[in-house]
Amino acid sequence: MKKKLLAMTLASAMCVGMLAGCGGGSSASTDSGDSGASSSGDAYNISVIVKLTDGHFNKVMAGAKAYADEHDNVNVDIQSPTSATSYDEQVNMIETSLGNPSIDALVLAPLQSDSASTLVANTDKVVIALDTDFTSDKKVAFVGTGNKDAAKSGAVAAVEAAKANGVDKPTVLVVTGVQGDETHEARLAGYKEGVEEAGGEVVEVQYCDGLAEKAATAMESVMQMYPDGIDVVLSSNDDMAMSVVKIIKDSGNAKYADTIVCGFDGNTSAISAIKDGTLGMDIAQLGYDMGYKAVEAAVKALEGEQVDSFIDSGSQVVDSSNCDAYIEDMTSKGLWE
Repeated sequence: MKKKLLAMTLASAMCVGMLAGCGGGSSASTDSGDSGASSSGDAYNISVIVKLTDGHFNKVMAGAKAYADEHDNVNVDIQSPTSATSYDEQVNMIETSLGNPSIDALVLAPLQSDSASTLVANTDKVVIALDTDFTSDKKVAFVGTGNKDAAKSGAVAAVEAAKANGVDKPTVLVVTGVQGDETHEARLAGYKEGVEEAGGEVVEVQYCDGLAEKAATAMESVMQMYPDGIDVVLSSNDDMAMSVVKIIKDSGNAKYADTIVCGFDGNTSAISAIKDGTLGMDIAQLGYDMGYKAVEAAVKALEGEQVDSFIDSGSQVVDSSNCDAYIEDMTSKGLWE
């Protein structure tokens, strides 16, 4: 059958051009095979809408595209709003995809879970939650990191590392994302549980909307509130973790010289910082697998197969002992920038 080409887009035509110029471009299927037919008659057309374009979601998008490239009867249209707070942009993308009769399934990483639940309430399309879960009887499955368990593993590793440095009961700061966001709240819960289990103490939680600049401001404030130092900083994304590292370094504060900072995502900048000794550790989401498995789940549902309600795409705590192996794996997938 005739090959279809669905564009990987951002929020506007200008953004599309910029993405294509940077190697993002379009996602194309090959000739359609014999396994099923879509509403368009020749392939399954799947809309994949992520939260934003960053290191993590670049991997997610690459995985989604890889599944389509490997399957003749699958096309993916990948879209992203311009920021993690561009709520209206994402709502428009969701509404457009749901209203498009040629789209067979929606794979969605929602910026706002409640809004996503409302938007998909009346659809007959297959719906897969990606990266961030939301409640809906229309949702077939959630594909993403087991955020609480992943965060817990990182918290345990970080507290144990602080203990290895001679701290009896490590003090912990958590910098996290938008209050109420299911992903960040799950990570916060995992961090708290892991810290307690490992024998540390969470002394401060700062909601920073997932933004580096807000994390920097929060860290400056915390350093004034805790002049004797904080032993561990756990961040619910890499951008905030790297911002915290910079503030500590620029301050020259000897009380924070041994503070162990742990990020969350597995972005290139964070893993590189582990390799050069700047960042202590990182909880790497396996974003490529997440995107791949989400599209795979959508296709299985379209073909009438049973799909698990939760598909854990996995995670890995990366530190100086295994960062080279992680880099090698990312390089083999073409995901090391």
